[in-house]
Amino acid sequence: MRRTPVLAVIGIIAGGCLFLGGYKAAAALSGPGSAQDPLVTKSFVEEYVNKLLGQQGGGGGWRIDNVAPGQTVEARGGTELIVRAGKATVSDPSRSGIADLTSGTNLAAGQAVAANHLLLVPKDGRGLKASTAVVVMYRGSVELK
Repeated sequence: MRRTPVLAVIGIIAGGCLFLGGYKAAAALSGPGSAQDPLVTKSFVEEYVNKLLGQQGGGGGWRIDNVAPGQTVEARGGTELIVRAGKATVSDPSRSGIADLTSGTNLAAGQAVAANHLLLVPKDGRGLKASTAVVVMYRGSVELK
């Protein structure tokens, strides 16, 4: 039988150690906090996600707006609305209405909206028209006109 020289074994072990050391060093350079994998703050992530959800019509969280008398809150489909104060009616050019999830009814165009009822806008363009100054909470995307 032939015996492997000791120097060859040492060379193989040294080569393996160099390979593993280089691999670990490369992994450390591209780990968290590196240019390839930067760390971000919680506020950056929250702002990015809320901005993305707002563009998609989803709801990141509840927002509150003051609406002047005569102004219209035009919502995108899937937006949730709650009139917290004031008097408003349903604004709906299609005349199909908005779902009042609290009472389990459909509110047609021109119908009064009860305070603190959760409304769901099924399609873009429907919303609320303020009869008096209104405070509205919404989750989704709205435009005041």
